[in-house]
Order: sequence, then C-alpha cells, then structure tokens
Amino acid sequence: MTELVLARFITLEGGEGAGKSTQLRRLADLIRARGHEVVETREPGGSKGAEAIRALLLQGDEDRWNSGAEALLFAAARADHVVKTIKPALGRGAWVLCDRFLDSSLAYQGGAGGLGVEKVRALHDVGSGGFLPDRTLLLHLGPQEAAQRAMQRDGDSADRIGARDASYHQAVASAFADLASGEPERFRTIDASGSAEEVTPRLLAALEDLL
Repeated sequence: MTELVLARFITLEGGEGAGKSTQLRRLADLIRARGHEVVETREPGGSKGAEAIRALLLQGDEDRWNSGAEALLFAAARADHVVKTIKPALGRGAWVLCDRFLDSSLAYQGGAGGLGVEKVRALHDVGSGGFLPDRTLLLHLGPQEAAQRAMQRDGDSADRIGARDASYHQAVASAFADLASGEPERFRTIDASGSAEEVTPRLLAALEDLL
C-alpha cells in the first residue's frame, strides 16, 4: 500500500527581529529529516514576478508608497507567488514553509497602516482566491529584544518598512495578537525569546499534529 503524503502550507509570522528567517531554515531541515520534501519561500517574493515587486516595496524612501499602494503591491506579488510557487509545490505533495504571508499584510497595512483588515482581505480574495495556510506560527518577542535583534541584523540598512518608528511596530504587534486571537484554530503563538536552538523545538512542537 502506498503511504499517503499530506502536503502542508505553513507560514511564519511576527514583527521585525523575531527570527522568522532563521527559524524557517532550521524548521525546514527538521521536517526534511522526517522524510518530507520542503520548499522554503518568502514574501514579498518567492516567484519571479513577486521578486520584482519586492524591490518596489522594500527599496526607496519610507513614504514612497501609502498603505493602500503597499497593500495592492503585496496582493499582486502574493497572487503570483501562490500560482507559480506555492500551489505547484503543494500539488506534488511538498511542505511549503513561507516567511510571511497574508497575515503580515493584515498586520502592517491593515492594522498599523490604518487601511483596515477587511480591505486587505478583499484584495487577497481577488488576487489569491482567499487561499490560507494550514497553520501559522506567530513568533512573539518583547519590543526591546525585538528592536535589539533587528538592529544587530540590519544596522543602518533596514528596509523602508522595517525602518519605521517604534509606535508603528508596536501597532503591528498588537494587530498580530488580534489576528491570532481571532483564528485560534490556525494560529499558534510561539515564544521567540532565547537562542535559536531554544526556539526551534517550540515551533516543531506546534506542528507535531500535522507531521
């Protein structure tokens, strides 16, 4: 009898400095060790068209785009990413791990940017048919530790969104918390404090029922 392979779409979310990129790589290695194909990807980006839009979104002055323009660009990039990368990988039975997805747009442009989550969801419905992850791992880190990590990572070279002031990023964190409380069946909030080696087992534990 052929063993049934279940594809999974997992997203890692959180504010600046939470360690999403590092943890995604570590988690991918552990899932591969369980015998699964794993595709690692990111947003904005993850496909040829989306990577082109990434440059528009993250480069330039902080006020290059308003929240509405950002939301439109993110939705366009995501639509290409879903069609060209995510769904084909899932279709062949792979796990897809993505560094940011819809919830970042909801938290950044919808929440902190003041656009409203319903407008952002509507754009996602148009561009990506409302497609959602099987599970979202929200990495939570206190504001001081998050700011310190982001500074160590970026120095003076933060992108135009990451470089926004503390009040903006506090609003992002609050929006993420609201999203997680509103969809407890999809979200798992993970304590991201401590070393990378300490955090990874927390993420893996939050996926054990899917493995």
